[in-house]
Amino acid sequence: MTTPVLDTIPETALAWHRDGRRAALATVIETWGSAPRRVGAQLAVSGRGEIEGSVSGGCVEGAVIVEALEALEDGAARELEFGVSDDDAFAVGLACGGTIRVLVEPVGGALPEPLLAELCDARAARTPVAYVADLDTGARHLDRGGHETRFRMDRSGFDEGSRSFVGIHNPPLKLVIVGAVHIAQALVPMARIAGFDPAIVDPREAFGAGARFPGETLLNDWPDEAVARLGLDSRTALVLLTHDPKLDDPALESALTSQCFYIGALGSSRTQAKRAERMRQAGFSGDDIARIHGPVGLDIGAAGPSEIAVSILAEMIRVLRKGA
Repeated sequence: MTTPVLDTIPETALAWHRDGRRAALATVIETWGSAPRRVGAQLAVSGRGEIEGSVSGGCVEGAVIVEALEALEDGAARELEFGVSDDDAFAVGLACGGTIRVLVEPVGGALPEPLLAELCDARAARTPVAYVADLDTGARHLDRGGHETRFRMDRSGFDEGSRSFVGIHNPPLKLVIVGAVHIAQALVPMARIAGFDPAIVDPREAFGAGARFPGETLLNDWPDEAVARLGLDSRTALVLLTHDPKLDDPALESALTSQCFYIGALGSSRTQAKRAERMRQAGFSGDDIARIHGPVGLDIGAAGPSEIAVSILAEMIRVLRKGA
């Protein structure tokens, strides 16, 4: 299995703090123009000057590190603002400059260690959690409810008309593919580049073979058993590619009772109509069945497995960012 590159910045800061090195977390809290990193991007800084992550792609990291080391001395949070000049922006591959605001929080000071540990525990459990910092009062807490739009769109930011910053920490994205066919061979590397951790399910060992998907997670189980093992949560997309109801339908029925954000099924409009009828007979409602994207993928006139994979990935991202 290929291990995906995941953000471990809060975990690193907590480990440094507990190791006696001290640590501060720097978070992008606001941007204007062509800022190098999106709101919510983080940089961990240890008391020894070690770093992990980025808040600007290199433009202002040096200044942030200096401020973080100074903040470790007094334990207080700091709000920093930087204008990224056109020259600096060009140096990191941007077309023009921008402005970013960065919040620096020393662990054990402005950011209590137990709160950071609770955040890391939620991330390890794949529980979506929001870190809320009131910059006027200094209060910090975690929210596991509310902020639905922010969670769905992975969008950190300030609540409107307030100085309350909401940092969204979503679990890593997963993609479960039922059917180790040619489309899957194209979709898996594309999805991994886009930030998904893929797993391929196919009880037919000739299809679900390691030689066809080197280094990937392969399950040669019956699909309903496999998806139960893998889990279908709100950060999971399920794509059905076998064309065979005996294989697709068990996984589909599991998906329709789950919170997975995307369900896509290969096949023509006629195939989709037959699939919908089978789901109705299985007791699913019209709203349930409407969650199925079939024929799968955006209609871009795709021809061939690779282009179909592009259309599927594009539809997955559209649903993730904009809703069904």
